[in-house]
Amino acid sequence: MNDTAVITGASRGIGRAAAEALAKQGFRTALIYRNSGTAAEKLVSQLRERGTDAECYACDVSSFSQVKDVSEKILRRFGRVDVLVNNAGISQIRLFTDITEKDWDRMFDVNVKGIFNCCRHFLPQMISRKSGKIINISSMWGIQGASCEVHYSASKAAVIGFTKALAQEVGPSGITVNCVAPGVIDTDMNAELNGEDRKRLSDEIPLERIGTPGDVADMIAFLASEKAGYITGQVFGVNGGMVL
Repeated sequence: MNDTAVITGASRGIGRAAAEALAKQGFRTALIYRNSGTAAEKLVSQLRERGTDAECYACDVSSFSQVKDVSEKILRRFGRVDVLVNNAGISQIRLFTDITEKDWDRMFDVNVKGIFNCCRHFLPQMISRKSGKIINISSMWGIQGASCEVHYSASKAAVIGFTKALAQEVGPSGITVNCVAPGVIDTDMNAELNGEDRKRLSDEIPLERIGTPGDVADMIAFLASEKAGYITGQVFGVNGGMVL
């Protein structure tokens, strides 16, 4: 396979699991990271050892110019991008009355503008080929909303609206745009949870366990496959039944 997948936030957690899952499907992988260069380079080495053509790139997805530069590098290196996984994101737990303007702007810059930046720069070559898949990562809190995470919930709800609108616009060009909304997943984003918190959350989940990055990566891999060719504009909850 000569198809190429770009994954943002790919050095750890869901992004790393997605890169590994797509590599197993035969995709060449371009991994975008912001700070975790050592982890990204290690993942690239591991993928190459398994026979995957892989490369990693440092980029702050909230910067339009940085994404432009890295997209040009990726397209020169791989020639085309067939799948774009917009996974990079940040979270913050804070009372609404304690959220600063800086907190709000940074949340939307990464979680929403980051997706705009990546789609804006990778989408034109998909449109010209009339082929491509975009997979955006939201959250169950973008569907339901979470106390003490108003800015996070709002940004993830915006990702859902973005997905549905873009799916309608680029569908005639043969491009699918879908959204995955994970629940509580065992990643660095939830590393601060103690044993009691984990037990309480597990008790609230119908499947009685916290999810793994692999659970989410399996859905991403499906949406990137030809089996999902007639699916677009949809939101897929991977949350163990916590939000129905």
